[in-house]
Amino acid sequence: MGNQPLIVLSEDSQRTSGRDAQSMNITAGKAVAESVRTTLGPKGMDKMLVDNSGNVVVTNDGVTILKEMDIEHPAANMIVEVAETQEDEVGDGTTTSVVIAGELLAKAEDLLDQDIHATILAQGYRQAAGKAKEVLEDMAIDVGAEDTEELEQIAATAMTGKGAETAKDTLSSLVVRAVQTVADDDGIDTDNVKIETSVGGSVSESELIEGVIVNKERVHDNMPYYKEDANIALLDTAIEVKETELDAEINVTDPDQLQQFLDQEEKQLQEMVDQLKAVGADVVFCQKGIDDMAQHFLAEEGILAVRRAKKSDMKRLARATGGRVVSNVDDITEDDLGFAGSVGEKDIAGDSRIFVEDVEEAKSVTLVLRGGTEHVVDEVERAIDDSLGVVRVTLEDGKVLPGGGAPETELALELRDYADTVGGREQLAIEAFADAIDVIPRTLAENAGLDPIDSLVELRSEHSSGNQTFGLDAYTGDVVDMQADGVVEPLRVKTQAVESATEAAVMILRIDDVIAAGDLKGGSTDDDGDDEMPPGGGMGGGMGGMGGMGGMGGAM
Repeated sequence: MGNQPLIVLSEDSQRTSGRDAQSMNITAGKAVAESVRTTLGPKGMDKMLVDNSGNVVVTNDGVTILKEMDIEHPAANMIVEVAETQEDEVGDGTTTSVVIAGELLAKAEDLLDQDIHATILAQGYRQAAGKAKEVLEDMAIDVGAEDTEELEQIAATAMTGKGAETAKDTLSSLVVRAVQTVADDDGIDTDNVKIETSVGGSVSESELIEGVIVNKERVHDNMPYYKEDANIALLDTAIEVKETELDAEINVTDPDQLQQFLDQEEKQLQEMVDQLKAVGADVVFCQKGIDDMAQHFLAEEGILAVRRAKKSDMKRLARATGGRVVSNVDDITEDDLGFAGSVGEKDIAGDSRIFVEDVEEAKSVTLVLRGGTEHVVDEVERAIDDSLGVVRVTLEDGKVLPGGGAPETELALELRDYADTVGGREQLAIEAFADAIDVIPRTLAENAGLDPIDSLVELRSEHSSGNQTFGLDAYTGDVVDMQADGVVEPLRVKTQAVESATEAAVMILRIDDVIAAGDLKGGSTDDDGDDEMPPGGGMGGGMGGMGGMGGMGGAM
C-alpha cells in the first residue's frame, strides 16, 4: 500500500472514540437531567416552552418538558426515553428517573477519571440496582383496594407541585372514584376515564360524570334536547343510501323517472329510521354520517341522534350503557340497545355536548376539568393523568412507599453497607450509586429553598435510628414521618425509576465510539443552504445538537 492511509468512512462522517466519546455522551445526559431538576418536588419551579409557531406550554411535568424540547443528541434522547418509559409504565416519577440517570452519569465520570473501566462501572451499577429493588420492596407498605383515604393521599401526592395543587383534595377524591368505578375483572384501564376540559370557572368546580360526555351536538334542531330512560342504538354504519360498488351511470329521460329515483332513496331512508323506531331506540349515536332526509325522519319520530362520533367514544358508550355497536341498521335488535337514565344536550362554557348519565353500572366515566385559563386547564389535565396512573398502579400492586426522599435516604444507607460486602472495584461503583441516589432528597431541599446539607444530615440521622418512613417536609423544612402525614407514592414509581435510570446510564457508559453520518451533525442550515457547524462542534465536541426548546433558539 506504500503506507497510504486507508479511508473507511466518508468525508462527511464524524467519529469520536474512547474517552472523548464517553465524555460527550455523559455531558449530554447530564444536561438533560439538569434541565428538569429544578421542577422536582412540591416546591419545584415551572418551565415555559415556546415552539416555532409561538405556542406556549407552562409546566413542571418532566416528560412534557422533555417532549417539547427539540433534543437531537442521540445520548440525550436515551435519557428522554427513560422519562417516556416511566410515563407509560407508571404515569408519575418522570423527573425522578431522569435526575437519577443524570447523577449516575456524573458519578461515573468521576470514576472514569480515576481509570475505573466502564464495564466495571456497569457491573457495579447493575448490582446496586438489584439490591435497591430488594430494599424498596422490604420498605413497602400494603394498601388495599378499599382503603379509599390512602388512595386519595396517593393521588394528592402525585398532584403536589403541579397546577392542580390548590384543589388537590377535591380532585384526588374524583380520581379515586373514577378508577374504582372503571375497575373490573380484567383489571384497570384508565382509557375508560375520559378527560374533558373546559376553560371557565375554578379548578375546584371540576366534576365526575358517571357516564360519557360526547363532544357533539344533535344533528337536527327539531330533535329533543333531553331523553329520560333512553334506549340507545350504537351504529358504526352511515344512515345514508348505499352507493353502488361499481361505477354506474343512470340516464333519466323525463322528470317522472327522476322523481321515482328520489322517492326510492327517500323510502330506503324511511325504512332505516322505521327499523330503529321498531326496536325502541330513543337515542342514536352514529360513527358515520346521517343523511339530511334521515335527520328529518328521526326528528319526526322524536329520536335524538348524533353523527360522526369518535370510535373511542363509541367504545366508551358501549361499555357504559351495555349496548353493542351494530354494523348494519337492518340487523339491529332490541338486545343490541344500551340504556341510560338520561341523555341530554348541555352547555359547558359555551360548548354544547351530549351527556349520557345515570347508567346502571358505569364502567366508563368522564372527568370534567375546569380552570381559569387554557394553560391552567392543560396543567391540571397533566396532573390528573399522573394521579390516574399512580392510583391504577397502587390498586394493581397493593404496595406504597413514603415520599419526601425517605426511600432514597434509606437506599443510600443500605447500599453503602452493601458496598462493604462486595469485593473488587465494583464496590466503588456501588458507593457511587448510593451517592447518586442522594440527589433526590438533596434536590427536594434545594428546590424548597432549604439547606441541602443540613436536610441530608438530619434525614440520615433519623434513618440510622431506624425511622425508615421519615422524609423531608418541603413546606416546613422539618424531617417528619411521611406515612403519618399521608405523603405516599406507589412502590412501582420508585422501582421503575431506579431500573430505567440504571439501564440508560449503563447503556451510555458502555459506548466508546460514536460514528455520525454527515446529516446527523445536528447543525442548522444557513441562507446558502450549506450546513453550519452546530454549537459545540457537532458530534465531536460537546453537546452537538441539543437544539434548545423549539422556538427558543439555543436556550440549552
